[in-house]
Amino acid sequence: MRISARTQYALRAMCALATAPAPVHAHQIAAGQDIPRRFCDSILLHLRRAGLIRSRRGPEGGYWLARPAGDITLADVIAVTEGAEPPAARFPGAAAPLAEVWKRLDGYEAALLGEVTLADVTTRPSRS
Repeated sequence: MRISARTQYALRAMCALATAPAPVHAHQIAAGQDIPRRFCDSILLHLRRAGLIRSRRGPEGGYWLARPAGDITLADVIAVTEGAEPPAARFPGAAAPLAEVWKRLDGYEAALLGEVTLADVTTRPSRS
């Protein structure tokens, strides 16, 4: 599975929001997660439109999660940034059984990303 920079940034922004005790301004997310500011603004807009985050303008404003971190899966975020996965390629002749392998792999991937939440990620100790 390839994860685009856009998706990596979106996941980082969501983790930042999951650990924030109050609304966070876009410039703080961008600086804290080393995301280019314009890219951050675009990602936050998409996440807000998808209903994963909320926002309010002004000095007391910022962004926050629309639901508890335990209710937002990695799959939820990836669906916003990556969209639907195209159907697996067809494999002709002797390679035909590979189609089943790819289908199973996609199923495992979807199951894992669908069960890991932002809370799971942000409450685990760092291994750096």
